[in-house]
Amino acid sequence: MMKKRTYGFIVVLALTLVVAACGSSSPATTSASVNEGAQVPAWFEMPMTDVRSGEEFTISDLSGKVILVETMAMWCPTCLKQEGEVKKVQDLLGERDDFVNIALDVDPKENAEALRSYVDENGFDWIFGVASPEIVRDLGNRYSAQLLNPPLVPMLIIDKNGDVYGLPYGLKSAEALHKTLLSYLDQS
Repeated sequence: MMKKRTYGFIVVLALTLVVAACGSSSPATTSASVNEGAQVPAWFEMPMTDVRSGEEFTISDLSGKVILVETMAMWCPTCLKQEGEVKKVQDLLGERDDFVNIALDVDPKENAEALRSYVDENGFDWIFGVASPEIVRDLGNRYSAQLLNPPLVPMLIIDKNGDVYGLPYGLKSAEALHKTLLSYLDQS
């Protein structure tokens, strides 16, 4: 009897966690900036390395630009699909000095060498970096732990003023991303 009750509890708990993780279609911050009027987020100042070029950068180095940030993992098939859509967006936008796209690998078991191979194999030509534990911690604490769940394909937009906006969770089409990004790029 005890085994059935324990098994039932585990099933209910697992289903509750799945529903909680999948139930929200967007971050709580979609409609407004999540740091408007606040100090610069700590992760803006933390150094990252682009695995393609080997160059170190910070988000603050890119101030004045619109930045699309996707948290991802190499094992995530939904991330790969989303990156395909992002590649189409890059083609739609063309070369722009006021836009930067960054994919941050948030899986602590993945490394820069493997990420570089992944990027090369898939022909991606934007910034890819492995998020440090400090960046992962700040992203999760500041915005949502769901931002660290790659299958939700979480994305943030940082506008030219440094304000951060969450995009709805789930796969986003190139057309929808393009339209959203243009609304930020067209702001003075």
